[in-house]
Amino acid sequence: MTTQTRLTATNVINGIDVIEFDNTIQAVKAQPELGKFQFRATNRWDMGGYNRTTIRGFYGSGEEHGTEDRSFVLEADEPTVLLGEDRTANPVEYLLHALASCLTSSIIYKAAARGITIESVESKLEGDLDARAFLELSNDVRKGYQNIRASFKVKSNASAEELKKLAEFSPVLDVITHGTPVSLRVEKA
Repeated sequence: MTTQTRLTATNVINGIDVIEFDNTIQAVKAQPELGKFQFRATNRWDMGGYNRTTIRGFYGSGEEHGTEDRSFVLEADEPTVLLGEDRTANPVEYLLHALASCLTSSIIYKAAARGITIESVESKLEGDLDARAFLELSNDVRKGYQNIRASFKVKSNASAEELKKLAEFSPVLDVITHGTPVSLRVEKA
């Protein structure tokens, strides 16, 4: 029993089972189609700036997952200065959350795969946005963030440069820095 416990404990780094993670890598290496995922969200507007997004099932590893037992609801609103009721974070704040959590997860997973122990991770993100474009007052500024600054404090024996390289595996970072085509269709109800 003690040997089994020790063996299991050594397979987990940063809360990640590195043997299972390697098994996943090897499975996708052998069958690349297993690496293709499709995540989905549905949204419904309520009033003013308030709306709700529901996340349920997704496709990945060659099959559907969680369609029966998986449901997360994310709410969005706007601050009162932007005529919302400030009931929850607004969409651009969720973008900062998505980036922060994906960068953090990337550090954790990639460090575990490399045998690097992480003791703690804290981050601070700030994004600069000029509302004049949304308000149709200027064509000289973009509608989205002009700049995002992400700073991390990571307690680990790995170097800051090595940890930064691990963070750069973040899919959300890739979406933001390289852009992703979005097909937008609107139809009348």
